[in-house]
Formats: sequence, structure tokens, C-alpha cells
Amino acid sequence: MDEITLKRTSKFLSLVLRHKPETVDIQLDEAGWVDVAELLAQCSAHGKSIPRELLDEVVATNSKKRFAFSEDGLRIRANQGHSVDVSLGYEAQTPPQLLFHGTVGGVLDAIREGGLNKMERHHVHLSADRGTAANVGQRRGKPVILLVRAADMVAAGHEFFLSTNGVWLTESVPPEYIHFPAD
Repeated sequence: MDEITLKRTSKFLSLVLRHKPETVDIQLDEAGWVDVAELLAQCSAHGKSIPRELLDEVVATNSKKRFAFSEDGLRIRANQGHSVDVSLGYEAQTPPQLLFHGTVGGVLDAIREGGLNKMERHHVHLSADRGTAANVGQRRGKPVILLVRAADMVAAGHEFFLSTNGVWLTESVPPEYIHFPAD
């Protein structure tokens, strides 16, 4: 498959499996899963035909591992980033001492004031490495990398979860746990 088709399909699947399943008249179960055959049929019925081979390739090659098939390959879900109500079943885990968050300079004042908040999503997303955070931040402009003192947050009672694609998740990050780059 060509890169443009893969990228467009991935973005469409993100919309449907993370934010607006009603776009193709599907319902996610409580854990975010939907039957693959139903997804493909409903996409086709709504003018967005996705062959199974393309779906398989998107899941296998997406650099951020946004999607997963069930063990039997009959269901699919997004790994994290939902704005719809789902319970992904992740258990609390101990994160590395420091985690990273990629953002842009225009929101730093708001983060200094109120910390990192999940906004419309279920969790704040954090990275285990600076490079991934930079890639996330550059989606909206020149990236700014924030360091999050995750070990200190755990000591204070905050919980962290690790998604199957390696993204660290937490409810919020108060500003006192964030190291901001020098202005």
C-alpha cells in the first residue's frame, strides 16, 4: 500500500475507533472493541471502503501502534486516546522516574498555571523518551519538551498506566511535577 493511503486510513480509523464511532454507525463495547467484519461493512456502507488487507497493514505498520486486534483477530480497538467512554482495562504500573510530554510554546502559560490535563481524552499522554515527545509536540508547531517527575507523582499517590503501544497515561499532571525548559 502507498503511504498516503495508509495515513488516511489510519486517521479515519482514529476518528471512528477513538472519537466518533457514529460516523459509520457502529458501537464500541465497554472496552472499546468492535467486530472487524461489522466495522468494514459499516465503513463500506458509508462510502469508505477499507479492504481487510489494508486494515491489517494499517494495524501492523502504524508507527504509533494506535490499533490492536483481539487475539483471535475478529475484533479491533484503538489502544488509547479515546474521547468516547471506554474502559481499556489497563492496570496501574510504576513508570520510569521521568517521563516526557511534547507540546508547543503557545500553551506553556496555561500548563504552568493548571498543569497537564486530559481535556476531552481519558488520560494525559506521556512518553518514556524525549524523541517520541518531540514527535508528538511537532504536530502543532515547534515542539517544547516538558519533563514530568513521575516517580514523585507516584510517591504522592498518582496512578500511571502503560498502554499496549508504550504510551504512559495518567489522570493529570499538576504543575509542581513539571520541569519547564528555560525561557
